[in-house]
This record gives sequence, C-alpha cells and structure tokens, in this order.
Amino acid sequence: MTILTQPTAAAAPAVAADQRLNSLLLRKLMPLLVIVYVMSFLDRTNIALAKASMGVDLGLSAAAYGLGAGLFFLTYALAEVPSNLIMQRVGARFWITRIMITWGLLSAGMAFVEGETSFYVMRLLLGVAEAGLFPGVMLYLTYWFDREQRARATGYFLLGVCLANILSGPLGGALLEMDGVLGWHGWQWLFVLEGLPAVALAYVVWKKLPDGPSSAPWLSAADAQDIERRLTAERAAAPQQSKLSQMFRDKQIWLAIAVYFVHQITIYTVIFFLPGIIGTYGALSPLQIGLLTSVPWIAAAIGAATLPRLATSPNRCRTLLFFGLLTMAAGVLLASVANSFIGLIGFSLTALMLFVVQSVIFVFPSSRLSGNALAAGLAFVTTCGLLGGFVGPSVMGLIEQATGSTRNGLWIIASMLVLAALLSMRLRQGQEQ
Repeated sequence: MTILTQPTAAAAPAVAADQRLNSLLLRKLMPLLVIVYVMSFLDRTNIALAKASMGVDLGLSAAAYGLGAGLFFLTYALAEVPSNLIMQRVGARFWITRIMITWGLLSAGMAFVEGETSFYVMRLLLGVAEAGLFPGVMLYLTYWFDREQRARATGYFLLGVCLANILSGPLGGALLEMDGVLGWHGWQWLFVLEGLPAVALAYVVWKKLPDGPSSAPWLSAADAQDIERRLTAERAAAPQQSKLSQMFRDKQIWLAIAVYFVHQITIYTVIFFLPGIIGTYGALSPLQIGLLTSVPWIAAAIGAATLPRLATSPNRCRTLLFFGLLTMAAGVLLASVANSFIGLIGFSLTALMLFVVQSVIFVFPSSRLSGNALAAGLAFVTTCGLLGGFVGPSVMGLIEQATGSTRNGLWIIASMLVLAALLSMRLRQGQEQ
C-alpha cells in the first residue's frame, strides 16, 4: 500500500501547481481571444442576415449570394500559410492587431457595395484581411498549453463562434430594422456598426496580448520557465516533423484535412443558410428570425464549453470525433426532413458538436509537427479545410436556385459527415503508430 501511495503523495503538489498554472493561463488569455473571435465571426457571417434585403436592393440572385459567401474562403485559405509564417516571425501581438484593423475596415466597407462585382471583390479582400486569425491562434496556443490541455483551450476559444452566432441574430435583426435611417439601408448599418468595433478592439490586443510566456507581465519568471520546460519536454518525447517536405508526406495530415474539410462544409452551410431556412417556417420579422437563429448556437456554446475537456488521450480524442460527427449527421438529416420546431432541434443537435469536433481535430496535426512545419502545417490544415467553406455555400446556393429548396444539399452533407466519422477513427497522434 505504501508503495502505491508515496508517488501519488509526492506528485500531488506538482499536479496542483500545473492546475493552478493552467487555470491562470485560461483566465488571462482566453477572454480576449474569445472576444476577438466573436468580432471576426460577426463580420465574416453577417451577410447571412443581410442576404434577403441585399438581394432585393442590389439584385443578387441566390447563386450570386452563395458564390460571394464562398469567395471569402478562397482568398482566406490561400493566405493562411503565409500569414502563419509571418506571425511566427513578427509575433502574435503585432500580427493579430494587423489582422483586426484590416478586416474591421473592409467589413465596414461592405456597406458600399453596389452590385455583384463589388460584392465579390469585397468578399475576396475580406478573406485576405482576416486570413491567419484561426490558425494563428491555434499556433499561439501551442506556446502556452501542452497537448492534454490544448483541446480544452481550443474549445474555449471556439466559444467565440457560438457567442457571435448567438449575438448576431438579435443584433443583426435589430440593425436591419434601422432601414431608412439617414437614408441608408438596414444592411448598410449592419456592416458599419459591426465592422468598426473590430478596429477599436485591435488597440486592446496591442496593449494586452503577450507574444509568449516570457513577455507576460502576469507570469512570474519561474512560471514562465515552467511552461517552456513542460512544452520542450513534450516536444522531445514525441517524434515530430520540423521540415515542410515531411509534413506533406504525412498521411495523417491529409486524413485530418479530409475530416476538417467536411466539418467546414457543414458549419458554413449552417451559418450562411440557417436564417433563410428559418425564414421559410412562417411569417417572421427579421428580429424573430434573428432570435430563432441564435438557438442552435446556444447548443454549440454548451458543447464547446463542456465536452472538449474530455479529450485527454488519443483514444478519447478519436471517440469524441467519431460520435461528434455522427451526431452532426443525425442533426442535419432531421433538419432536412422537418420544418419549424423539429427542424430547429435538428440544427441544434448538429451545432452541439460543431466546435467539439473542431477543437479536437487540431490536436492530431499539432502533435506531429514542430518549428516551421508546425506553423505552416496548422495553417495548411486550415487552408484545405476552409475550401469547404467555399464549396458548401457555393453548391448550396446553386441547389437552392435550381430546386427552390436546400433539402437535397443537406442530405449530401449528412452522407459526407458519416464518411468523415469513419475516417476519424484512423487518426493518430505523434506518439502513436
């Protein structure tokens, strides 16, 4: 009995110290990062609520809207890898500040689009401006958290998407009702009043976000060294690839990309088409549509806040991915065959697991890479995955225009989610064969 209890007693202070340090990091870093992500998603997806009124005022067809929604992800994806490599060189504080200023100004500039061409151009520019935020934060979290805690930290970060979509419905609906104020359309007020706050928040990021543990004023020198020592030991313990050529030859990276691609098709189809689908449920005002749109994102916030912390081992990560993707498929199927209340339950079931899956996916490639390959690899996974953000809305727009309904598109997405669930069981972390 003594032999068993002595190591436990000896390890207890170290475990308590790690827990204290992790809690401190979460408390100091995540609120600001979450607010940044809230802003980015408000500005990235507010065209979902503006769709109906913009379509009338500018003469945009469903196919043109879907293409414009998707074009953002084309330039966003292409700029991801260069953005992450630049961030690794110049530091997270400077680069995230730059991203926020440019995306905030361009998002506000969406108020001045005049037709299809300017709509497409502004969406392409917005994609370039915001590129690198998500993979940049994924890289940034590797400076602070070990593999066991990273999924939890990522889950908290992804709460920003949930909160943005919870807020965007009521907020966007209220702003759309400013139609006619000072001669502007409601959608113009929506873009300006949601874009400019990002520029103001950039100043807070510049003043408050440390580049790493050694520059954090709220960390003691001993705590900063402890973090660096822990992460260095973790990297040394697992075989990792530091060369870009090795990354491209790793089948596990491509497997993670395949799963993430399907995930991104699902999330952005839901984001861009959910308000329109809810609008078919009956005679609803923009504010009522906005309020109902927020319901699935409340479920997504619950999932992101509670479930990623369970991903503390490779087997648990795979289990969460498998059942998470199957749950998403079931929800999409339910939403495709039912209207009104039951359909909203289906979307909520899908949303519950959206950011559980996303937070776990990135544990796999980050466990297999280091150095420049880590920075470029995380961005490359995001780049390829985000092409799903282009494919999903574009194809759904064409399906809606051709058939007058999005149901066929939802059935296709459900099938792809089942395939992704099967693929996820083959994912391996760095130390696994």
